[in-house]
Amino acid sequence: MVDYHMTGGGGVSPNLQQDGRYMEQEEDWDRDLLLDPAWEKQQRKTFTAWCNSHLRKAGTQIENIDEDFRDGLKLMLLLEVISGERLPKPERGKMRVHKINNVNKALDFIASKGVKLVSIGAEEIVDGNAKMTLGMIWTIILRFAIQDISVEETSAKEGLLLWCQRKTAPYKNVNVQNFHISWKDGLAFNALIHRHRPELIEYDKLRKDDPVTNLNNAFEVAEKYLDIPKMLDAEDIVNTARPDEKAIMTYVSSFYHAFSGAQKAETAANRICKVLAVNQENEHLMEDYERLASDLLEWIRRTIPWLENRQPEKTMNDMQQKLEDFRDYRRVHKPPKVQEKCQLEINFNTLQTKLRLSNRPAFMPSEGRMVSDINNGWQHLEQAEKGYEEWLLIEIRRLARLDHLAEKFSQKAAIHDNWTEGKEAMLAQKDYETATLADIKALLKKHEAFESDLAAHQDRVEQIAAIAQELNELDYYDSPSVNARCQKICDQWDVLGSLTHSRREALERTEKHLEAIDQLYLEYAKRAAPFNNWMGGATEDLLDMFIVHTIEEIEGLIAAHEQFKSTLPDADREREAILDIQSQAQKIADINHIRLASGNPYTSITPQTINSKWEKVQELVPKRDNALREEQEKQHANERLRLQFAKQANVVGPWIQSKMEEIGRIAIELNGTLEDQMNHLRQFEQSVINYKPNIDALEQQHQLIQEALIFDNKHTNYTMEHIRVGWEHLATTVARTINEVENQILTRDAKGISQEQMHEYRASFNHFDKDHTGALGPEEFKACLISLGYDVENDRQGDAEFHRIMASVDPNNSGSVTFQAFIDFMSKETTDTDTADQVISSFKVLAGDKNYITAAELCRELPPDQAEYCISRMAPYHGPDTVPGALDYKSFSTALYGESDL
Repeated sequence: MVDYHMTGGGGVSPNLQQDGRYMEQEEDWDRDLLLDPAWEKQQRKTFTAWCNSHLRKAGTQIENIDEDFRDGLKLMLLLEVISGERLPKPERGKMRVHKINNVNKALDFIASKGVKLVSIGAEEIVDGNAKMTLGMIWTIILRFAIQDISVEETSAKEGLLLWCQRKTAPYKNVNVQNFHISWKDGLAFNALIHRHRPELIEYDKLRKDDPVTNLNNAFEVAEKYLDIPKMLDAEDIVNTARPDEKAIMTYVSSFYHAFSGAQKAETAANRICKVLAVNQENEHLMEDYERLASDLLEWIRRTIPWLENRQPEKTMNDMQQKLEDFRDYRRVHKPPKVQEKCQLEINFNTLQTKLRLSNRPAFMPSEGRMVSDINNGWQHLEQAEKGYEEWLLIEIRRLARLDHLAEKFSQKAAIHDNWTEGKEAMLAQKDYETATLADIKALLKKHEAFESDLAAHQDRVEQIAAIAQELNELDYYDSPSVNARCQKICDQWDVLGSLTHSRREALERTEKHLEAIDQLYLEYAKRAAPFNNWMGGATEDLLDMFIVHTIEEIEGLIAAHEQFKSTLPDADREREAILDIQSQAQKIADINHIRLASGNPYTSITPQTINSKWEKVQELVPKRDNALREEQEKQHANERLRLQFAKQANVVGPWIQSKMEEIGRIAIELNGTLEDQMNHLRQFEQSVINYKPNIDALEQQHQLIQEALIFDNKHTNYTMEHIRVGWEHLATTVARTINEVENQILTRDAKGISQEQMHEYRASFNHFDKDHTGALGPEEFKACLISLGYDVENDRQGDAEFHRIMASVDPNNSGSVTFQAFIDFMSKETTDTDTADQVISSFKVLAGDKNYITAAELCRELPPDQAEYCISRMAPYHGPDTVPGALDYKSFSTALYGESDL
């Protein structure tokens, strides 16, 4: 017995085994399982009718499918009719061996057509095995009735299903998804007939809830007018939960072959649909680009004036709010726009690739919306953004300086006011007119001490004026009040100088009439005055505010303070010596019973004043220690922030740089297929996305540094701006590289380029891309063409050919040829694409060889949306054979390919 093989499942559902040339089936045959009775009944009826539809051409038929093929004679006759070929001469004997030989000849013929069967032998057919006989007939139907069906790029069962779906799509209540339950209500059969022969069926009168009537109507019309025998029973189909798929497919294939004459028009319509679908999709992409570009440019236009606004605020809180608004812009508002810009470039590149692949003219955006316009606007935005951040930091530093100076001014002015209080009244009094000589001497010495104090206070007044001048130069918002107070102090100082001079003159006029007063008082006054000034200066220094930015600066202040503290023992000894002078004067007065005046006539500085100020100095020293220590801790904390930021930045910065170098290598490497490269790029992209938390962590560190008003960092050369720009450039480069590979895949699939060709193109391109820029200059491209066999040498004809090719690969005259443009050119040179002439020929088929086409013909042959697309864009036809409503499909077809305007 010849080894034919079939594998099994439930029901009569054979799986055709083949060597890559014939379609596979969903279900299998199984020798050990019984047939479903309902399926067996349907298959018997259907397969018997199908066999008879072919056997009647030879003047015979069968009655019982598993009995009439047992001797192999009618089986061989059936194969000759459906194949059109002659089989070996059958044996006419009645013995079992003769029958087996005849069936084997039939099975050998089936095997010669590439069909591989398992577990079906001639003995089983001769023995009348119903299951194997039905399986054999289904194999014959598959091979000769269904296998050669081809719709678009599908074949066999899938092609037949797609054909049914295309033909029944316009009909309500019809949704063909399979070859069993989608046909139970009978509407699909009627829709197939009505689509091709609308005069035979009144489809609108059919009811979905009357399947038996619908089925019988379709079967009777098909048998009467289409010469398709009735292969199914309406009641069997309706009463079966799931009609037999093979029976339905066999019957539906008869409709396909009956209507195959209409395939030429359908093919033409499909070509037009394909062309129009491409054109519609491209138009949508163009509209999307224009809209996205307009929105992005409008956002840039609105944002730049805000970033270029340099109107300073008066207070630190207002400037801090501006800085917070800027951070919110960086974190929330800008990142989506970065994504939109990247997506816009990707959409633009994809659109241009699709236009080249469909042989359409390149897309030129409207004026002002070119990719270059967007890049220029984006560059302007980033320049304004950088300048705005620098201005904010400078303004914050300026306001911090102003606040410090204003506080210092107020403090020194307050000290000055306290010092000058009562001085004018003291200088204006005329106590010397009634004083004794000793009193006059005392008043003169006291005045000399006051002049010494006045001279010592001159530095403070000059400091106040200098601070006021600096506040004016730094544009302090409350400068008028500062200037008014400074002017008041200067005017008062002039009055004090004038009064001092006048009093000295009066005292000196009287001095010659007075005797010298006690030297002890004089010595006390002379030593007390500078010591008192020293304590006043020390108190002022201890109360003086300070602002530092580095550890070195605070350590300098601490060193100076320690130096000051080292002088305190000497100062204490000086204090005790001054107090001892007063004690000596009191001791002499007590010994000599002298009645002293209420105070030292030479000075107003009493021992109580000296002790009070000394206690004040002693109180302020530890406070100053604490203030310096706290500032030192703050500067150490700032230094830790600098080190933390530098540590992360010195890792992130080189990582971004290494990734940029890596993506540059990936873009030109030749490892694996384009899909392998795409997988590699996707993994690379994911690694970049996974690294984003490190950028966010660095942003948080940068925010802490800014909040601490840290303006420099000697531990790293990377700033947050460098990191941001590098990160955005890396993300954009990854997305652009992925888009380039996607376009290469799109080009490869559209043009049928093999992986070996793609490797060959990439190798040639990389060989001449000496500078590894990803693009070839004119001379590099010419050398590449020469290596590929193009005659573009330096002569008139070669130059003309080279200029023609350059105009094709570089329509924008950019001076360079990208790899995408290179493979587009090479694929165009080696493959065929749809042309305007092909589309015109397709329209002519639909129009029945007329030079025009009507709206009704378009609606009948094309899907509704594409028919409407054609009608709205086709111009009226004005030829000699025109009819009302005629449309010019020739000019429409040429316009699709940019050869004329609609």
